[in-house]
Amino acid sequence: MTAPPKPPDESSFATFDRRVPDGDTQARLVCRDCGHIHYDNPKIVAGAVIAHDGKILLARRAIHPRRGYWTIPAGYLELHETPDAGAARESMEEAGAAIAIDALLAVYAIARISQVQLIYRARLAAPAFAAGPESLEVGLFAWDDIPWTEIAFPSVRWALHHYRAVDGEACFAPFGNPPGDNGDFG
Repeated sequence: MTAPPKPPDESSFATFDRRVPDGDTQARLVCRDCGHIHYDNPKIVAGAVIAHDGKILLARRAIHPRRGYWTIPAGYLELHETPDAGAARESMEEAGAAIAIDALLAVYAIARISQVQLIYRARLAAPAFAAGPESLEVGLFAWDDIPWTEIAFPSVRWALHHYRAVDGEACFAPFGNPPGDNGDFG
């Protein structure tokens, strides 16, 4: 059995044609030589709303997009990584924070940018945290002190409100996009 060709990159597009494969409804990159179909699917983001002593951990972004704005630790899942492990890794990378995840808080679909975001509810496993290379600063915020006008993305605002809605509850169904919002914000 031979391995399928590697997914195309810019240098290998010449051997791929964009067409609708038999039995499909979407145009895809199809290898002219072997027929391999390259599926370009949504990216998975994993992150966490992290609490400690009644406050929420936020990081001020040091990178674009939205440099200088506040966010929860989150980022793209790596290959061969589980979503909860990705959320824990992002928390350590962006906020120097070891976390204990207790539940899946929400699944958001951001269609405009082809993302699915898995956001967990977590707490600090140890009180230490510090800005990582992707963060300008990190801080714990009481609800009334959250810099709401400086929140980086609508889904961060959703996650914070969803966290507050189930704070203290042991069992709840994960949230989704707010009613009527399909993630196509501009």
